[in-house]
Amino acid sequence: MSTGGRPGLDACGTGAGGETAQAGLRAISALKQERQFARAVRPRIRTLGIPALKSGKDVKRKLWLWLLLWFIPLVGTQPAAFESPVLAQETHAQAPIDPRPAETDSRPRISLIIATRQAPPFAFKDHNGQWTGIAIALWNRIAEHNGFKFHYIELGLSEMLAAVADGRVDAAVAALTITPEREQLLDFSHPFHSSGLAMALPIRGSYLFSLLARLISPQFLMVVAGLLALLISVGVLMWLAERRTNAQFRQEPLSGIGAGLWWSAVTMTTVGYGDKAPTTLLGRVIGMLWMFGGLILISAFTAAITTALTVKELDASISSIDDLRSQRVLALNGSTGEQFLSDQGIGHHSITRLTEALKAVAAGRAAAVVHDAPILRYEIKAGFAGQLRVLPLDLQKQTYGIALPPGSPLREPINVTLIGIIQSDDWNALLNTYLGALY
Repeated sequence: MSTGGRPGLDACGTGAGGETAQAGLRAISALKQERQFARAVRPRIRTLGIPALKSGKDVKRKLWLWLLLWFIPLVGTQPAAFESPVLAQETHAQAPIDPRPAETDSRPRISLIIATRQAPPFAFKDHNGQWTGIAIALWNRIAEHNGFKFHYIELGLSEMLAAVADGRVDAAVAALTITPEREQLLDFSHPFHSSGLAMALPIRGSYLFSLLARLISPQFLMVVAGLLALLISVGVLMWLAERRTNAQFRQEPLSGIGAGLWWSAVTMTTVGYGDKAPTTLLGRVIGMLWMFGGLILISAFTAAITTALTVKELDASISSIDDLRSQRVLALNGSTGEQFLSDQGIGHHSITRLTEALKAVAAGRAAAVVHDAPILRYEIKAGFAGQLRVLPLDLQKQTYGIALPPGSPLREPINVTLIGIIQSDDWNALLNTYLGALY
């Protein structure tokens, strides 16, 4: 009986009723799983702002809900997997950029480029083709002290200044004066030499010895001989005209010509003692012509004697710029000395070469040469020692320095070393070598 009741149940479980029961069990199991999952994901849904869905709705809605709930964790936990590579590159490219210019390497070149030019005694090539001079010697000592490696290149003055201003060379070492115009374009070191425009004058001995030398000079002796010959000629003519009728002029040739010479001399000088006078017509005509001619001759003779006996002791006669106004002054064409004389309104003669001007002064054909003092001293020491000297008078102040590019890192070490060098005794000895003891 019990078995009779069981078959109905079994039939229900295995038949159509059983299938219904199994479907119900599956629905109950699914519902439990759904509730458990809902409890787990409901906080996430609230966080995302998705409204809660009730269970028991249609299957499609549940399916989409499940897909959405599984997709959200994947997106939340692995965002980098969905990041766009292009967006990442653009973000990297948009990183902040420093607006300041990139810093350049302020260290000097491994081998410095030093510009120079022919400007003795500051820079010039010796017989071996090596650069030497005051500025060159100074730079060599600076480079040795600071461990600089360098090489020289030769440029013209304008090219040199432009190269320094543009930074194409590290320094310019030559006879470069420091001026306000150049300081606006480039930097200079401290001055290593101060000088200016000066005058080259002859060296003369004492006045007495110079006068004696002029008295026995060929020029003076020729003037005296010519005048004596003229006096004798006029005396002979007067003796020939007066010897027969005038007892003042004896007929004996020696005494007669002597009397004629005496008369011609006192007549020319307008002394006119009156002890001898012509009495014949011819003699008086000769005397009248000689009196008028004597006025002209005495003036010419006086000028010649003055020129021959003038002692050009210029060290005493020239002591200021105003003394040049009454002298024959020379200057180089286009030089600062010529410009200075023009600005001062002093008449001068232009010469193309300095050696020619110095030769003219040494020969007495000019009183002075106006030029840069260091260059004058060097040229005098090289070729006119004992003949010329530089008057210790600076007509216009000038200072010389080493030209550097603007903001050069070499300026500070150069200045520190330069000051120590020019304050040493060795520097004074160097200047004596190039400029002489009277620099």
